[in-house]
Amino acid sequence: MKRMRFFPAALLCLFTLLTSNVGAAFAEQELIVSAAASLTNAFGEIGKKFESASPGTKVVFNFGASGALLQQIDKGAPVDVFASADQKTMDQAAEKGLIISGTRKDFVSNELVLIIPRGAKTPVKELQNLTAGEIGKIAMGNPETVPAGRYAQEVLTNAGLWEQLKPKFIFGESVRQVLDYVSRGEVDAGFVFATDAAVAKDHVSVALEAPKHKPITYPISVVGSTKNKDPARRFVDFVLSKEGQEILFAYGFKKP
Repeated sequence: MKRMRFFPAALLCLFTLLTSNVGAAFAEQELIVSAAASLTNAFGEIGKKFESASPGTKVVFNFGASGALLQQIDKGAPVDVFASADQKTMDQAAEKGLIISGTRKDFVSNELVLIIPRGAKTPVKELQNLTAGEIGKIAMGNPETVPAGRYAQEVLTNAGLWEQLKPKFIFGESVRQVLDYVSRGEVDAGFVFATDAAVAKDHVSVALEAPKHKPITYPISVVGSTKNKDPARRFVDFVLSKEGQEILFAYGFKKP
């Protein structure tokens, strides 16, 4: 009788072990994508489309300033795909051997714009207007880590205004933080990408397009330390595909 009672218990244990292993085998595979903050909305939609086309794969995004993301990767953060808002940051990644050669591709371009809070009375028709007393605070990304901030510095330097305007600068940790500052009226103006201004059009107005700066192209690449090389390559391919490009264009990005 004891054997009869023990046998079902043993079967139950075996069944539990097998089903738990099956569950583990079919667990979702996480693909970690570190991307420039300006890609937040577009990549969020791309991620959902990619997941639908890739059963068993879940895309986890880490959005932030391109320079800060590079620092994380350099320190060993588990990242599969890296998308930067500038070439300089990706060049640094390549020099450090942090990306897989041959997987780097340019996938979109953008424009730098100067925005003001929606409804603001202060007229800003040209960069020189930023020197006016009515303009107290000007936000931009930290040029050390934020590509949009670096482009803004280039524009203002070319215009001979960088040193003169320095006392007015408020530096953000990402282009989206700058967008928030302007949206809430905490600053009088700010430099962001055109696509950032578009997603906050109810709160900000574009005062002018920034003149005289290098072309703003975004590169994407598979990270060298990835353990998910195949899905990482497929994600890059999806971003470059017709469907991926159409999503990006819908958010205001342009061809590289």
